[in-house]
Formats: sequence, C-alpha cells, structure tokens
Amino acid sequence: MTTTFDRREFLAASSVACAGALLGSTALADQKSEKRLFRISLAQWSLNRRFFGREQPKLDNLEFAKTARDFGIDAIEYVNQFFFQKAKDETYLADMKKRAADHGVKSLLIMVDSEGNLGEADKNKRRFAVEKHFKWADAAKFLGCHSVRVNARSDAKLSFEEQMDLAADGLRQLTEYGAKLDLNVIVENHGGLSSNGKWLAGVMKKVDHKRCGTLPDFGNFRVSGDQWYDRYQGVKELMPYAKAVSAKAHGFDKSRPWVTVSGQHETDYLKMMRIVLDAGYRGWVGIESEGGQNQFEGVQNTKALLERVHEKLSSEYKS
Repeated sequence: MTTTFDRREFLAASSVACAGALLGSTALADQKSEKRLFRISLAQWSLNRRFFGREQPKLDNLEFAKTARDFGIDAIEYVNQFFFQKAKDETYLADMKKRAADHGVKSLLIMVDSEGNLGEADKNKRRFAVEKHFKWADAAKFLGCHSVRVNARSDAKLSFEEQMDLAADGLRQLTEYGAKLDLNVIVENHGGLSSNGKWLAGVMKKVDHKRCGTLPDFGNFRVSGDQWYDRYQGVKELMPYAKAVSAKAHGFDKSRPWVTVSGQHETDYLKMMRIVLDAGYRGWVGIESEGGQNQFEGVQNTKALLERVHEKLSSEYKS
C-alpha cells in the first residue's frame, strides 16, 4: 500500500493558500458548530490523478480518510471508480469504514459512474442499469453515507421530454430501493441534458420522491460542444432539490479573491454561495478541485476560498 503525501509536500502545498486560509481560520475553527452556514467536505475526485497513479506519490483509496484529515477536513465523498471491484467486498468496506472512524471523518456519499444509463430507452436495459446501482446503495448504507450520487443519462437522439420521462422512471425505481435503506439518490449536473437546469429540475418533479434530489455542481454546465447553460441559473433551479453541493474550482486569480477561472468561464463564489444559502441550504459543500495545478494545492486553495466566503457571508446570514 502506498502512503499519503509526506509532511514536506503538505506544508509546501499549504503555503500557497495560507494567506487565504488565515482569513477564514477563526470562522472555521470548529466545523461541528451547528451555527455554521455550511461545512466543508472533500470529494475524492479532487485528487483523481493521485488515485489513478498519474501524479506521484500515488494514493490508495484506503488512505482517503487520512488524507482528508491531513487537510483539516472531516467529511468525505467517495468515487466508485477508485474501488470499483470492491462494492460487495465486506472486508474491504469494513476497512474503509474503520479508517474513516479512526480519523474522525464522516462518509457522506458515493459518486457512482460507469454502471449504465438510468434513462435507457429499452425498458429491460433501463431496469438492468437500475439494478447495477443497487450494490453501491448497499455499500453507501454500510459506510454510513446519506446518499449515492448517480447520473441521469438517456438517449441523446430522443426529445427533451422523452429523455426526461425515461430518466425519471429509472431514478424513481432506484430511489424506491434507496428509500428502503433510508438512503438518498441524488443527481449531479454532469453533461448532456443533466447540465440543463430546467431539464434536471423537471426530472425531479416527475420523480416526485423525498429521497430523490440533486447535487448542484458549480461548473458542470456544458450541455454539448460549445453549448453552456448559465451556471448561476442552473444552480438556482437545482437548489430546491439539493441534498449536497459540489464546489467545482479550477484556476485561481489572486487579484479576484472570490473567483475561480476555467478558460473563458469563471465562477464567482460569493454570488454562487448566496444562491445556495438563499435556497435555505445549510449542509455540506464538497471541494471538487480540478485544473492543471498541483492537486494538493488545488484542494488547499479551494478550501481557503470557501473559508473566505464563509467569513464574508456570516454577517449576512445570521442564524
């Protein structure tokens, strides 16, 4: 098994964001405070190059909880790709659960990919895709998660309404299974029509189940090619159904402390988090750092940004 990053590397990454982190250190001194506007979690995808072994030192899935704790983060969001063959391995899952407990880290959800399209046009194929997700719901329940994050994909050749109906049917079936486990099934805007806020909100209305919701991602609003959905409008449309939030971040501009940049696109975090909070959301906000920078630095910079935002907005949203 590989080891987590050494202390020198961690300190080097931390120094990049220390100025920003200090601004929010008082406000975030105790993430367990019930008076907090939101709490910060870590999505495993933020370190995907380490878990895939494309960036050194490589990380093992079993080290995720400790890595999050080393960042000062006490809640995690798993990605099934990093333990894809272990969904039914009770010994392995027990090890994951124990390590999270040992480090005082809460397991929030599993992001599930590569298990088929829940909006398949063929009824039998759609049911097959639904059932392939069952093992991940079982694993999430065992780990103590509140949700599984899934995708709402259908046949792009079909109409807007047809894809909505099919995705809603598949999601309803999976949600009924999850409800038996007291588990939520949540959908991220993740390409195709799911990145159209109006469409995904319409899917939620059709599913019409308290256990089915959304995971609004600040950046995933490319519908196809160069077609992008307005990210602020999209998040606003998805927040009424949100059971988690993904703080997507790419590049950082020191001259604009509230903004992250990706090519020609940028996200104003103050504006975005006001949308989140105005919807009444007071849950976890997951760091999902992407881009070409060192991934440890990306996590640190995103965490520092969220801390600055929390401190800035605390006076506006007094509980």
